[in-house]
Amino acid sequence: MPDHPPAHDLFTVPAGMPARSALTRDCTACGACCSAPDIAALHKPLGVPCTHLQPERPGLGCLCGIYEQRPQVCRSYAPDWVCGEVAPLPTLEQRVRRYLDIYGLSDALPLA
Repeated sequence: MPDHPPAHDLFTVPAGMPARSALTRDCTACGACCSAPDIAALHKPLGVPCTHLQPERPGLGCLCGIYEQRPQVCRSYAPDWVCGEVAPLPTLEQRVRRYLDIYGLSDALPLA
């Protein structure tokens, strides 16, 4: 049998980072991926919620208002270990801040 390299696991925490929750492996509708990164296809700046992100609703989370028509960059996004780090935080603002902290981008945000 051929020896294959192990498949890349998006939930393996990168070297040098503290261990994260292995429990979150699916989208939790926390809204962080629709708010934290800049999304050029939608003219969305860093740290600003997408205009298509609907308000958070109990039991549903933050859902995309154009999910069926969302751009390829959004379709290509897959939950990873960062989701396990940000999803448990209680507010979208806290989730966005932590997401940006992980990637070293918090200093790029304007002061609140």
